[in-house]
Amino acid sequence: MSEAGNRSPAVLTLNAGSSSVKWALFRIGAEPVRTAAGQIERIGLPDGIVTVTDVATGQRERRAVPVPNHAASVQLLLDQLAQSGKGLSVQAIGHRVVHGGSRYAAPQVVSPEVMDELRRLSPYDPEHLPAEMTFIEAFGTEYPQVPQVACFDTGFHQHLPPVARLLAIPRRYEKLGIRRYGFHGLSYAFLMEELERVAGPDAARGKVILAHLGNGASLAAVRDGVSIDTSMGFTPASGLPMSTRSGDLDPGLVSYLARTEGLTADQFHHMVNAQSGLLGLSEISPDLRDLLAQEGRDARAAEAVALFCYQGKKWIGAYAAALGGVEQVVFSGGIGEHAAVVRARMCEGLDFLGIRLDEGRNQANADVISSPESRVTVRVIRTDEESQIAKSVCRLLALNAGR
Repeated sequence: MSEAGNRSPAVLTLNAGSSSVKWALFRIGAEPVRTAAGQIERIGLPDGIVTVTDVATGQRERRAVPVPNHAASVQLLLDQLAQSGKGLSVQAIGHRVVHGGSRYAAPQVVSPEVMDELRRLSPYDPEHLPAEMTFIEAFGTEYPQVPQVACFDTGFHQHLPPVARLLAIPRRYEKLGIRRYGFHGLSYAFLMEELERVAGPDAARGKVILAHLGNGASLAAVRDGVSIDTSMGFTPASGLPMSTRSGDLDPGLVSYLARTEGLTADQFHHMVNAQSGLLGLSEISPDLRDLLAQEGRDARAAEAVALFCYQGKKWIGAYAAALGGVEQVVFSGGIGEHAAVVRARMCEGLDFLGIRLDEGRNQANADVISSPESRVTVRVIRTDEESQIAKSVCRLLALNAGR
């Protein structure tokens, strides 16, 4: 795959999680151009799903296959690349790495030193980092001459001011790296670049609230192009309630459940990451689409949807206060891009902030969904983390080459 010949140079991007991995191939040019993409879902289960899309033809192949572990998913991915990568020579591999800790913000060429730091950080995010390291190590073995680049989700929030970064616990823990980091940074970086492209540099330098709403969900307050606050904290489990993550909780709940139900640290971690959020509240599904379909006949579904929308509205109001006003609101992610009813409910009653939606444009998932009389421009922008990884890799390696 790395031998050039007459093949076009390309970047491979990998976005690995605890139970899935997404990949994409980008032809290198003035801007990276996606040529193929795929996903392996339900890793660790007997009914795994493999999807491959040919971007040029739009042809999509989807099949069920057992994926017992990440090692099996690596081999499946290599098989997919052998087919989809014909005519391409992969020159670099870019990885989404959820947590960079205090040390890494900018993309880094993977080295033994970087891997040692990621191993040290693994307890920060046991849901993502071990899987990400598995793929880095596997592709390093398979393609030892191809540089790999780690792109960090925490990097976008590296300049959080102390009031947004600090946790109100004994100061000694800050020296151990325990503070608020924020996540979804690759998505937010892409959204800010897109905002500047479609609305101009003045809009991107203004007071912007970004809402990445998907299985994982967060908001960020951005001023002068810099994140000044974000809803996720030390881990991606905090902030809004999500599909299976609880969002913010009273810390007293930890000791209470330990005393009354004997929950261990691992059991509590599993509960707030895999059994809570929309799934825990509804007892039906972690998928918001399922809950919207049932909210009219099941009070649990209705309450889960209502809580999600209420919390989103509350964060928008909080960030308008933190920014001293708001000029742009951007919805993104699977829910943010497609669930008009969620956007409407989150913006309902925010006229006092200058936020007013156009019902027709919102229902159509238009690029701009605010009404003409709205003082705040409300947008829907489709995020693309893989594209952001590819661009970051190309920039870094071009910079290195120019030294």
